[in-house]
Amino acid sequence: MRIFITGIAGFLGSHLADAMLRDGHTVGGVDSLIGGYEDNVPDGVQIWWKSDCNELSCLNGYFEHFEPEIVFHCAALAYEGLSVFSPHVVTQSIVGASTSVFSASITAGVRRIVHCSSMARYGAGRPPFVESDRPDPQDPYGIGKLCVEQMLRNLCETHGVEFTIAVPHNIVGPRQKYDDPYRNVASIMINRALQGKPIIVYGDGSQQRCFSYVDDCISCLKKMAFDEGVVGEVINIGPDEQPVTILELALLVRNITGMRVPIAYMPGRPQEVKIALCSSKKARRLLGYQTKTSLEDGLTKMVDYVRARGVADFTYHLPLEIVNEKTPRTWKEHLF
Repeated sequence: MRIFITGIAGFLGSHLADAMLRDGHTVGGVDSLIGGYEDNVPDGVQIWWKSDCNELSCLNGYFEHFEPEIVFHCAALAYEGLSVFSPHVVTQSIVGASTSVFSASITAGVRRIVHCSSMARYGAGRPPFVESDRPDPQDPYGIGKLCVEQMLRNLCETHGVEFTIAVPHNIVGPRQKYDDPYRNVASIMINRALQGKPIIVYGDGSQQRCFSYVDDCISCLKKMAFDEGVVGEVINIGPDEQPVTILELALLVRNITGMRVPIAYMPGRPQEVKIALCSSKKARRLLGYQTKTSLEDGLTKMVDYVRARGVADFTYHLPLEIVNEKTPRTWKEHLF
């Protein structure tokens, strides 16, 4: 089939492109390169455009040229913490860009849209989060992601297009952008540790998360594109075992890199959810999800990737719209 991937130069999008190519599909895509690297795009991709998904007229032209049957919408400025201080730029990339992708997809007559949402939709709910929980997002990013889900459902049901909504959470692995100071906590820690710099932890580090290795998520996304029994479903993608605190993550990174750097504590960030864990029961039942890669093995592969590609200075590539006493010093003063 003809598969179109937004965010194809990004972490998840590029791994998804690899999987689709291995299965014999024709793959194309689009990426603004704000959150990815050009060398992430697999060689077998037929065509991809450097473009922002907000540019609807461009998307319509790309879709007319490529004629996709399945669209994976992976592109997003996935800046949950930053969205509290840069709500305009983040929301524009979530709500505006997603609506543009959905409009172009429906106009092109695609068969199905697979949308990647976020566990930020659950907010401060009671963990482990299940798909039937009432969403309670705590920041503009999560609010935007929930809005996009509702937009997708409305448009697809109105115009007769199949859709599925995946909720990946805390995905890790090689190709993740590691010179971004605003997101990707494990990659930030690895990049700093390999440079001999202290690992920064917000608050006391007791925040709990489950980290999902990218390859374990890809098989689920493939089924969400092709299986008939999941149309219209919202499904958490990722593990619900081996939860760790952010401090434990920092210590793991320090051990795996072999760099005995100190832990530097910074004040907690506003609206950060303390315990964010998702249930995998629905993914196991509908998609046959299995956790095959441990957190330690996943982090080791990430360390090997950053070492091979080379450590990098952090780039403050997005503006802070709201700067006050609540804005993290790491961002205001470019401390990374």
